[in-house]
Amino acid sequence: MTDGSANSLLWESPSAVCVTGSTGYIGSWLVRSLLQRGYVVHATARDLWKAAQLQESVWECVGGELKLFRADMDEEGSYDEAMQGCTFVFHVAACMDFHAPSVDNDYVRREVLRAVVRGTLNVMKSCRRAGSVKRVVFTSSISTATARDSLGELKPHVDESSVVDVDSIWLHKPPGWVAAENAALRFAKDNGIEFISVVPTTVAGPFLTPHVPASIRVLLSPITNDPELLPIIQAVYARLGSISLVHVEDVVSAIIFLVAAPQAVAAEGRFLCSGESCNLACLARLLSHKALPLFSDESLPVVISSKKLTDLGFEFKHKASVIVRDAKEGCIQAGFLSNDSS
Repeated sequence: MTDGSANSLLWESPSAVCVTGSTGYIGSWLVRSLLQRGYVVHATARDLWKAAQLQESVWECVGGELKLFRADMDEEGSYDEAMQGCTFVFHVAACMDFHAPSVDNDYVRREVLRAVVRGTLNVMKSCRRAGSVKRVVFTSSISTATARDSLGELKPHVDESSVVDVDSIWLHKPPGWVAAENAALRFAKDNGIEFISVVPTTVAGPFLTPHVPASIRVLLSPITNDPELLPIIQAVYARLGSISLVHVEDVVSAIIFLVAAPQAVAAEGRFLCSGESCNLACLARLLSHKALPLFSDESLPVVISSKKLTDLGFEFKHKASVIVRDAKEGCIQAGFLSNDSS
């Protein structure tokens, strides 16, 4: 299909799409939203039982046509069937290893980076073999971005160019998304597939999954005092100079916007997806009415900018206060937090 009027037909009516990682936090919301918009959704999952549970409890009630497929990023060719006839692929499946050793370079290289890259390329190869896939929207992570300049000083503003040095991930604890995103981008360019990377900041809000998503557990770690997750949010603040939040519904809307909106026909590259940035003191006030001594920094937060996305006409609907409120309410309902925990 060529550029111009023929290409614009992709945006005139919903078509078949594939969602990888459909049982995850963002993936489950994405499937729900696509079904509501009338798309035929091919949802993949490593565990079809989990997908069937979500289908029964969440997805069926919104209507639309849903097909479930078992697929595993570690198995080349396992996505082939799911991608047949799909115009768009939303690659949301990812490997999150919070506890990978930071000094064992051999482990980093062999067990994390190579596995993540290989899995991502397995998905991209299925896109190529399908023959119908025009655009891949890759859900990346804010771990691919940094507010630190070459001298280690904080910049006041982070945009799509503020990328973690790829070479450094071989020396430090790796954000696997960096290697995966770069590998997918190169493959897409070499094979004539349009490629967009959505880079959400800390994603929170309500959740459809039976368990509390990792990003919400990290966000709430200042009030849960989780010894494994609390250092993560502190490290994010040290690298970015702010804690930037985005509502899960805004993330999903942005992902769909980048294939459905007429003004996104020519969209390409990375798109930061950040609802609101705050400093540690602001985050502490949102999380709890109690004093949180470790979260008292009132410094002006670095702005994680979504200007590239909003310049296309996208609008964020949720402020940080709403994001935290929705996340806490969901966790209370799930029994993860008590009513008096904050």
